[in-house]
Amino acid sequence: MRPTRETALLTVAAVRKPKGRQGIECLFNERQQIFALPTTGKARAVSRLLRSALKGRQPVRAVLDPRRGVVRSVDLPSDRERGAFREKRVLLEAPAKSVRIKASDLDPITFNIVDRYLQWPAFHLCRRIVPDYKTAKAIFDFCGAESCHLPGPPVVSPCIPFQYVRDGCYARAHQMRRIIVDRYGYCCEKVFSFANHDGDRLAVRADKWGGCCVTWWYHVAPVIRVRIRLLGFTLVLAMVIDPGMFNKPVLLSTWLMAQENAACSPSARVSMYSIQPGSAYTPANYQGTAFATDPAYASTTATLVAYQNLTTCP
Repeated sequence: MRPTRETALLTVAAVRKPKGRQGIECLFNERQQIFALPTTGKARAVSRLLRSALKGRQPVRAVLDPRRGVVRSVDLPSDRERGAFREKRVLLEAPAKSVRIKASDLDPITFNIVDRYLQWPAFHLCRRIVPDYKTAKAIFDFCGAESCHLPGPPVVSPCIPFQYVRDGCYARAHQMRRIIVDRYGYCCEKVFSFANHDGDRLAVRADKWGGCCVTWWYHVAPVIRVRIRLLGFTLVLAMVIDPGMFNKPVLLSTWLMAQENAACSPSARVSMYSIQPGSAYTPANYQGTAFATDPAYASTTATLVAYQNLTTCP
């Protein structure tokens, strides 16, 4: 089941023409799903309003159809709504810049080594890294067991809707970050992938949830640093915790490459990626240079509850 109507105050990341397709797409910072504008006569007026909101950096009240991936309507919120929205929207201070990559060309032997290749500023904020793969797998398994599709009450409430991967990655990632930091006491950063160049789109096959194809304009998951001992050497590798896509922790390069499934979209390509502190919640612009936070987990909780009974594939 997927909702046919969802209303929310959102900020516009981009209004763009999809590569090789007709129509216009709208991307929202608070939604990873890609939405098309209506094909009716309203499309031009909706497009103008969205572009004006983007230029003025103002939120809009959008009525979305996630099942069809369509923007039903858009209007302007009241002054009170805008004020409350701005008050809650706290941006991450001094975020790192996103980096252009071609995921299919990454060398998994060297790319995932933190000290050699992945020298991101966020890694200097915390030194309590995961001591071994066994512990990383235990963290993954605990997070996965909190899935809303499993019977019984979750240990950590609310449950995490891994069974619905069309949207909500930001809330799933933030809830997992809370588990990793508060329950296990280890560092947890966030990795963001973006499809924000020349009509790119992230494309994955939801093999765990029915095998349908899912496309996004960005995706985010917790990334942990794991100490691995191999043939007398000790390496610190970047590994991603994403039970919505995988059955175990995976190398960062594996996570990125999985989002370039050409069988799901000819435009499948990771344009950029970025590693930010764990407090980063959603992007705050199309360029991947600004990020919103959710320090009280209010948006996280609301999203997890809203998506807990939804499913990915028909």
